[in-house]
Amino acid sequence: MAADKKPTVAIVMGSKTDWPVMEFTRNTLKAFGIESTVKVMSAHRTPHEAVEFAESAADNGYQVIIGAAGGAAHLCGVLAGHTVLPVIGVPVKGWSLDGLDSLLSTVQMPKGVPVATVAIGKAGAINAAILAVQIMGTADAELRAKMVEYKKTMAEEVIAADAELQKELEG
Repeated sequence: MAADKKPTVAIVMGSKTDWPVMEFTRNTLKAFGIESTVKVMSAHRTPHEAVEFAESAADNGYQVIIGAAGGAAHLCGVLAGHTVLPVIGVPVKGWSLDGLDSLLSTVQMPKGVPVATVAIGKAGAINAAILAVQIMGTADAELRAKMVEYKKTMAEEVIAADAELQKELEG
């Protein structure tokens, strides 16, 4: 990381076992030139650390917090309850219900404490990074331009895949 480029997104996981999924978040952010900090903390096992991190996140230069947790998945809610920053929740598969328990715990927040919740697992991890870029892009023309190019590239890939399939079907 360049000395003049401070992390602007925090990736917070409830367990180190969430890293194989959340690595996609970090890699996607890097592709957009966004530095991130990655931390492990638990809403249940290190609640004071989680609250302290959330309360100081804005003062520490973060613009978005992306949280991930499995099982009871209360981490994102705890973070959202203690910061004014946007919090994006990535449900990960825990020990039961194939991640549905995590999804419901992350998305079902009380009024006034939103957590923008994305899909379970890898797709959600990537989408969390994309959503963070879109949020930050509202005030950063360079990030917005990168997002325009990203969307254009995705569309071109789909069009190319369709053309390839059509050739296969013809003959």
